Amino acid sequence: MPGPLRIVVLEGDQTGQELLEQALRVLDTAVLGVELSLERFDLSLASRRASANAVVSDAAHAMREAGFGIKAATITPEGAADVGSPNRILREEVGGKVIIRTGRRIPGVATVAGVHHPISIVRMAVEDAYGAEERRAGEAGSSGEVAFRTERITRSTCRAVAEYAFRQARKMGGRVYGGPKWTVSPIYEGMLKEEMDAAATRHPDVVYQPLLIDATYAGLITGAGDVPLVIPALNRDGDCLSDLVMPMFGSIAGAESVLLAFDEDLRTHVAMAEAPHGTAPALEGKDLANPMAMILACAAILHYAAVAGHEGADRASRAIYESTLEASAAGVRTPDLGGSSTTSELTSDIVARVRTKIDVWASLGATV
Repeated sequence: MPGPLRIVVLEGDQTGQELLEQALRVLDTAVLGVELSLERFDLSLASRRASANAVVSDAAHAMREAGFGIKAATITPEGAADVGSPNRILREEVGGKVIIRTGRRIPGVATVAGVHHPISIVRMAVEDAYGAEERRAGEAGSSGEVAFRTERITRSTCRAVAEYAFRQARKMGGRVYGGPKWTVSPIYEGMLKEEMDAAATRHPDVVYQPLLIDATYAGLITGAGDVPLVIPALNRDGDCLSDLVMPMFGSIAGAESVLLAFDEDLRTHVAMAEAPHGTAPALEGKDLANPMAMILACAAILHYAAVAGHEGADRASRAIYESTLEASAAGVRTPDLGGSSTTSELTSDIVARVRTKIDVWASLGATV
């Protein structure tokens, strides 16, 4: 008999931790009918400082073994001598190459620019502007002072982003859209464009519409999303695109973010899901923050577990996705989406819907 599905849970700070605790309610074996083993690591700022980030490395090691992780939002301190970003350490130590965020319509919530179909941003998880070497020369504060930054990207990361984008587009029935500013930067940004072109040759059945990054932004605002879109992007471009696309669907809290690491054949061997928003300290302790993104992160991890062959994970993932969106359609929403439900009330409603779906599907003997 196979053992329980092992998921590494990375605890966080402030409202990030509160939302994680709520979201984990949907991962109850009694709700899903899937045996799970949740292994927790405390990645709060206090714990990271106390361990000099050793707890982050321990969590990364556990994820490499388990293959799956769910992370709460964490605080990244500003001081250069402090512990820095746990996300950077996790991405590097699990070998993460791609971050995918998919904006999707939230039933009952108005969208911007007539957006209806899903839009996935597939961005580099490492390299580019993040981690670049920086320095200044000249007299500080003088008009002659000069700032320098040395960025780097690798062929392997470009290839992973491009290939995954085309696979995602095929799955969504959409098109690969956009790209970097390869005309201005044919050597650096052109490397990603080369890999996009190569992936297009490998996937002739996927519609391919490469555009410069500025035209990509313009297209998103002027109605390019008449079909599902998948946008491959450099690290910083993808970060900016995500922060544009998510609010186009009504809220950054309406979609999950997934970090992916691959083997040599670009098969996923580590998936870590999280909410794309921060720790929202102003909402801490008020039971008002929107838990949708963290709950959808749980659904996403179960999806990748299903792809890896874990029995029952696909049905559980679908139940969570559907129940979360159905709750919104029924008007059960937190105040940020015009509703009056608390965090815990919305979560309870979603858990009840998940439980009902799983019970009904089991009664019908349906496979999902």
